[in-house]
Amino acid sequence: MDFVLQQFITGLSIGSILLLVALGLSIIYGSMGVINMAHGEFIMLGAYGAWALNKVFGITLFPSLIIVFAGVALIGGLIEIGVIRHLYKRTLDTILATWGIGVMLQQAIRLAVGGELRYIEMPPSLANSISILGVDVSAYRVFIILAVAALFAITWFLLNRTSGGMRLRAVVQDPAIASSFGIDASRVRTLTFAYGAGLAGLAGALVAPLKSVSPEMGTGYVVDAFFVVVLGGVQSLFGTVASSFILGQLTGVLAYWQNDTIAKALVLLVIVVLIRFRPQGLFVARVRS
Repeated sequence: MDFVLQQFITGLSIGSILLLVALGLSIIYGSMGVINMAHGEFIMLGAYGAWALNKVFGITLFPSLIIVFAGVALIGGLIEIGVIRHLYKRTLDTILATWGIGVMLQQAIRLAVGGELRYIEMPPSLANSISILGVDVSAYRVFIILAVAALFAITWFLLNRTSGGMRLRAVVQDPAIASSFGIDASRVRTLTFAYGAGLAGLAGALVAPLKSVSPEMGTGYVVDAFFVVVLGGVQSLFGTVASSFILGQLTGVLAYWQNDTIAKALVLLVIVVLIRFRPQGLFVARVRS
């Protein structure tokens, strides 16, 4: 029983991190249809933002989260206004443009602070382990699980229970009709893209104490994020949650029996097979036509 509980908690931890890095992409890709290849660099900017705030201004991780979210959201909004706005419904051009933006962001960080690895200290209050039903679990990983649950709840509320979310759904279904009712489609898209970028920045800041911070750190995360979003069903927020924890549990079990590298390869194989037979994803959001 202890082994089963340990594996479940391990999978829950992996799944929460997957959901954390995929949540912002789910908003941008699922709601707006933008394949944002710079999503990993938004995660990287969040991690470097938390590191810089601590090193230069002495701001600890928790207070820096609000600043990181606002800063990366602002960068995302400016990118949407300057580049993405002119490329809607031009999928290939959007992919190339966001990929180029990601490369430029990486090089900007290298020029500004160098390419060596950076480290962020874990909050002392969460540096120890806690016992859950007799199983020792990192307190910081428990915090991440709770933080992800809170971020998902906030995101769901914003999308489904606010006027802004209603405007976004209207713009997604038919921008022309939405505009005829006085909805500023451009403003809605900018705010949505900025919010998704801000969530990516938060993800980077929160995972930074668990991983080393480098200009390339976002590359691996963005691949995992796309897997989660596509497998869950592109427009299904709950599908993103479900696929995150399915992949987290699967990765945890496979990593126990083999190793992390083989586990990732096998998980990728499972995803490819699932998408081959169910290209729309495991969960499909139902919308009124």
